Amino acid sequence: MNARPEAWLRQARNDLALATLARDNGFLAQACYYASQAAEKALKGALLELGIEPPHTHVLNDLLERLEQAGLDVGGLSNLPLRSLSRMAIQSRYPLDATPPADLFDPGDARFKPEAHTASTCISCPSAVNSSRAQQRSYLRSSRSWSTS
Repeated sequence: MNARPEAWLRQARNDLALATLARDNGFLAQACYYASQAAEKALKGALLELGIEPPHTHVLNDLLERLEQAGLDVGGLSNLPLRSLSRMAIQSRYPLDATPPADLFDPGDARFKPEAHTASTCISCPSAVNSSRAQQRSYLRSSRSWSTS
């Protein structure tokens, strides 16, 4: 993996770790925000690994669509609740009318668990790009050796 996508992936893992720490300490709005950030940075890292400059967006479905347009098999990611995780980037940071985000989430709120799973799954995306490229290089090498035999 190239250095720049690797930096995005390391930051994604760091954000997910902070999301878990925040959740475990009762800071649920912040946990949702950092889970969203982790997914976003992982998907942008995957775009960078493909040589595509990521757009300035927080909409995870847009990032996934770009990965698919670039030829990446995104089947495992397309079933994830990316839209709700994208909303977390805003709902968890800014007050809604007179309600601060901290009041929108409580320990019984089940929304965070799938969001953390979604972020964690997105983090595997840059590695999948790297693995796919390695498989393509291996295939090309083997096909060249067949053609020269």
